Amino acid sequence: MAVQPAPKITRRKLSDEVFDRLYEMVESGQYKPGDTLPSERELMDRYGVGRPAIREAMQTLERIGLVEINHGQRPKVLQPTAMGLMSQIDLTARHMLASSSQSLEQLKEARTFFELGMVEKAIGQASVADIAHLRELLEQQCGHLNGDAQAFIEIDMAFHTAIAGITRNPIFIATSQSMLGWLARFHASLLHWEGNEDITLLEHAKIIDCIEQGDKAAAVEEMRKHLERARLLYCLNS
Repeated sequence: MAVQPAPKITRRKLSDEVFDRLYEMVESGQYKPGDTLPSERELMDRYGVGRPAIREAMQTLERIGLVEINHGQRPKVLQPTAMGLMSQIDLTARHMLASSSQSLEQLKEARTFFELGMVEKAIGQASVADIAHLRELLEQQCGHLNGDAQAFIEIDMAFHTAIAGITRNPIFIATSQSMLGWLARFHASLLHWEGNEDITLLEHAKIIDCIEQGDKAAAVEEMRKHLERARLLYCLNS
């Protein structure tokens, strides 16, 4: 049996080595959110590397949301957030959706599953202020009924994200904003159809009523019908 050649060992870039060390310092808590990292000169002296390696490592830390870099200031360690996490995959997600119709269909399926889960979880957690906020968004949508279609879409997205917000879970909120943003970017018709705005407003009103009444089964059913109508309209117009 022939022996397969072992993969060659490649030398790593200096910036990768610097990144690993800086990442370890942040991950271990040596530098906490709000702290500033050492200056470029200090890091150059500490690691025995040039300025390009330091800057490239810092740029990588910035891209993954661990530090903030402002001209003339030392990099500052950031508090990781759910939105920061989602923003890191935003460009990759857009590319995936743009290049694969199957991925878009999978995203639509995931959105339906997510929305039903969010409205179910919102039952029993919605405060008076939460209900008032949902009704305020509905009123804002009514104001754009025969006007700015883009504004109508944006408030529609805000309505669904507000339901996720009732859970007080920042990961749910970030996920809602990201999924709706991706859908709106590639298929705005998934969120809005001219001539069907009145139906959308009526469905939103029913969902709010169910949340306010604490009727979990009815809320899930109204959301299901709302999303199913949207799916069918999309199919008819695609």
